[in-house]
Amino acid sequence: MAWDEWEQLKAQAAEQHATGMQLNQYPADGGGGQATPGGKGDELRVNHDSLNGNSNSLIELAGLLYEGRPDGDLCTTARVPRSHPDVAAKVDKFARFADDQYQDVTSLLAALSTRLREANGTFVDYDGDVAGGMMNAILELGQYVAPENR
Repeated sequence: MAWDEWEQLKAQAAEQHATGMQLNQYPADGGGGQATPGGKGDELRVNHDSLNGNSNSLIELAGLLYEGRPDGDLCTTARVPRSHPDVAAKVDKFARFADDQYQDVTSLLAALSTRLREANGTFVDYDGDVAGGMMNAILELGQYVAPENR
């Protein structure tokens, strides 16, 4: 294979990968966030009720999973001498695996719920700080102008 042929193959491969892969990102015009009258397109909007609702939904889902958790007594019916030793071993292995997965999922749902509640609290605190700062700026920098002088 000649050097020129190698360079041509590399260029073709780079061309195929450049058009075949696209990263998920906001458009370059800043249209990722919701536009505001002030012209800020990358502003983050938070719906506090939605965050709390989603947090509650995650806890409810964890509770439903808890109600339908794997029953340990089911595995005792497959123990020796009721079943073949190989079957009993496989059932026990599967039951341990299923319980481990169940514990992981319920822990993850509870952790995500907690994170959503913390994020909501952070947004509420930040919004309060911004509003307080704006009010202080108005009070400190504002000047009273009598109606007849307006």
